Amino acid sequence: MKFTIDKDVILRETAHALEIVSTKNAITVLANVFLSVDQGTLTLRASDLKVHYQAQVPVEMERGGITTVPCDKLAGILRSSPEGEIEFDVGSDGTLAVRPRGKRIDFTLKTLPPDRFPKFPSTSDSDFVEVPQTDFVEMIAHTIFAVSDDETRYFMNGTFLDQTDGELMMVATDSHRLAYCTKSLAPALDGAGVIVPPKILTLIRKFCTGEGSLLLAIAERNLRVQVEHRRIESGLIDAQFPNVKSVIPESQEHRLLVDRVGLTEALRRVSVLVEQKSRRVRLEIESGQLTVHCTEGEIGTAREELSCEYDGPAVSLALNYQYLLDPLREIESDQVSIEFTASNKAITLSAEPKRHYFHIIMPMQVG
Repeated sequence: MKFTIDKDVILRETAHALEIVSTKNAITVLANVFLSVDQGTLTLRASDLKVHYQAQVPVEMERGGITTVPCDKLAGILRSSPEGEIEFDVGSDGTLAVRPRGKRIDFTLKTLPPDRFPKFPSTSDSDFVEVPQTDFVEMIAHTIFAVSDDETRYFMNGTFLDQTDGELMMVATDSHRLAYCTKSLAPALDGAGVIVPPKILTLIRKFCTGEGSLLLAIAERNLRVQVEHRRIESGLIDAQFPNVKSVIPESQEHRLLVDRVGLTEALRRVSVLVEQKSRRVRLEIESGQLTVHCTEGEIGTAREELSCEYDGPAVSLALNYQYLLDPLREIESDQVSIEFTASNKAITLSAEPKRHYFHIIMPMQVG
């Protein structure tokens, strides 16, 4: 195998592969990246047995072939190499030589047999449905931060993906908060109603440029996604997702409107003195005014007053400030709406005017 490719092109794909490979896996070949060259195209693959990644890019080919090399070492070589084209050449002894063209630099990597590398699952193009990249990325952005990291409750360790009445829905919850987002999707997505691990969703966000569409398919308990020249597949979480309808309030009695940027900055400033274990801040709400307040033991207190639109009774809400900041970073409207019924019941945070997403936050004890 011998081919030449621009450094930036192969470095980008190798960096994506590096996020998938497992250096601690008992199967040594899984720490490697698979390289195959045929008919002027380089196919690069990585796998940890749960997530499979493949990218195909054109190269200047002299000889075809297949091999696998340590992914982290290849990435390190590429990062340290000067800009320009790089030549890859597998010698008769099976080692891979990596040489920046026109430079007196020579790296050699030992390889492992490619027949031990996991096969990449095949999917018929007819199984895919087309989804605008911007829509899918926005859905991920509005939900992924609410995924639970409690492994004893593995049914919440992913984002629930479903389709009903022509709408694609994503929901995530860690039992203290819930993030909900929908988008219109005319084609039927067969096999919807699954829990998707966050790892593949994070990778999809990185792959998407925001232009055009991606292809989505669910088959054999796997999520399969094609983004331009990259294809990625992940196993799904085999569990029953909680009934989200029971968590979402049908109505709220009170509502306040506040400037999104103002509230975000106030939370950041006040949180300097927040107690880090509970992360609790108080929202003191009265007619026309919202006060963000926190106390850090014997160290001190912080408070900031904001103007708001509210004409209900005075109330105090205690919340984990991070549960407010996470969705506020993704909401794009100038104002946000905070709706509630009582200080001990679920709170609804949404854009103003309302859009296709909202966030439910469970309050903490005021005392």
